[in-house]
Amino acid sequence: MIPQFIIKEGLMKKSVAIFVWMVMFCIQGFSQQDPIFTQYMTNKMPINPAYTGSTEALSLDLIDRFQWVGIKDGPNTINFTANCNLPNDHLGIGLFSYRDALGPTEETGLMGSFAYRILFPTGKLCFGLQFGFTYLNINWDKLDPETSSDPLLNNQVKQRATPDAGFGLYYYTDRFYVGVSSTHLMENKIVVAKNASSDHTSFSRLMRHFYGMAGTSIPTSDNFLIRPDLLLKYAENSKLQADISCNFLINKVFWIGIGYRTENCLFMMAEVVVAKNLHIGYSFDAWVNQLVSYNKGSHEVRIGFDIDAFKTKRMPETRIF
Repeated sequence: MIPQFIIKEGLMKKSVAIFVWMVMFCIQGFSQQDPIFTQYMTNKMPINPAYTGSTEALSLDLIDRFQWVGIKDGPNTINFTANCNLPNDHLGIGLFSYRDALGPTEETGLMGSFAYRILFPTGKLCFGLQFGFTYLNINWDKLDPETSSDPLLNNQVKQRATPDAGFGLYYYTDRFYVGVSSTHLMENKIVVAKNASSDHTSFSRLMRHFYGMAGTSIPTSDNFLIRPDLLLKYAENSKLQADISCNFLINKVFWIGIGYRTENCLFMMAEVVVAKNLHIGYSFDAWVNQLVSYNKGSHEVRIGFDIDAFKTKRMPETRIF
């Protein structure tokens, strides 16, 4: 959370400096630089471009996440993806955009993805690339300054775009998947603030993030399936973080699952397959650390739609991964 500062004239420089430090801390902190999605396993493309096209369909996916509900101006992230296989079995293409808002900061991005697949008798090995840009905007008016014309605020950077790229490997079969990937390969800098009097510029760097993922499906009957998933996340200057979850598919219609994130966070998930093409999901995160007294958990709503756009007839009857 970035609180609203009421900046007094005599404390202007100190308050802006504190705010800049907090923005940089949040941008550099793992959970804020790459948005967390509890339902990542339903659409891995934003963190691993090699996943692009692996659904064997045109897949449209929208997730809206409200993090730390109850904290004013807490994180809110909207992510939209579109990816599909092509008539050529080896190729997949995709596009995703996002908006990540936190206090007076708003980060948006647009990325294109491409995957090439090597076909094996029982599985596919995929290589993926993504390219695009990240755009940071800071609304300094939310600082509620007492003197709106103060040059220390008027000279601040309000918006900045920078290119971005990622790479991934992904192998999957009908029964399991495993993948590794990295985002923000170029580690470009984002200017946060400038001080005209001292000619000093503060900036944050898009830290390179690394992901490892794996999951499997264990059918116990025609109407019941177990799917455990694991996601590992790491960035420089932050601890290795893991999402460990287990989902259950009932009658090929209802998904229900539980999980744990290694920052003392428990989460629950549910999904309904409304039709073969339409999926509606919801997840709830509950922290059991110091944050528990300050928020009412995090809520995430997802809508997914799959269609066999190129009539390849490779779209599975029930999508597991």
